[in-house]
Amino acid sequence: MKIEKIKKAGSKYKLTLENKEVINTYDEVIIKHNLLYNKNIDNEKLKQINLDTRYYENYNKALNLINHRLRSESEIKEALKKKQVSEEEISKIINKLKNAGFINDEAFAKAYTNDKINLTLDGPNKIKKHLQKLKVNDEYINNAIKQIDKEIVLNHIDKIINKKIKANTKYPPYMLKQKIITYLINLGYSKSDIIMQLENAKIENQNFEKEMEKVYIKLNKKYQDKNLYLKLKNKLYSKGFSNEEINEFINKKQLN
Repeated sequence: MKIEKIKKAGSKYKLTLENKEVINTYDEVIIKHNLLYNKNIDNEKLKQINLDTRYYENYNKALNLINHRLRSESEIKEALKKKQVSEEEISKIINKLKNAGFINDEAFAKAYTNDKINLTLDGPNKIKKHLQKLKVNDEYINNAIKQIDKEIVLNHIDKIINKKIKANTKYPPYMLKQKIITYLINLGYSKSDIIMQLENAKIENQNFEKEMEKVYIKLNKKYQDKNLYLKLKNKLYSKGFSNEEINEFINKKQLN
């Protein structure tokens, strides 16, 4: 069988065979099979050309993913599996990308961590979990996490704490602190860092003292002495005030 025409078509080559069959293939296939000079092909050669064309089609799909943004090895593998690429071909593509320096999980871990810590409010633990989900080597992950600037982490925590304090004025200090701790832990920050920064935060008590006063006035109309003490303590506790805050208020009212 003879190749009647070879024409450049964008990033590919269009091969027109004498039986009018058209194959859209790549530079690498043209060069590998010397098709610019050897235009006579048999069925076996045609089969190999089609196989190589499919391989480079999948290789370029993987390359396009990486060109869009850095990817881990496992991300590329999963993307190719979804396109029903065989395990053998996936392995071949991955090795080629690695040898060309397009896949490097160590560099990916560093770049991903750097982007997340500088462009988002995700904490180190959340970043670490996501890298583990992407099946990046633990050594690469730990090395990347160690390089995070601690000052940036603490600044993120402070920023979130201040935002939460301003947005949640209805909560008593103790409850608000617990909500902030839970929120920041879910974002991937360590509890020790959160508590340390919370100690420096200013959570005003004035509004909450007014709330306690309202509860006291209401209950004082119905109860006295020990009953008032117990009812007041239970009611304030159910509203989220801490024992320390409640006892301080009760002491002011000289109820104990």
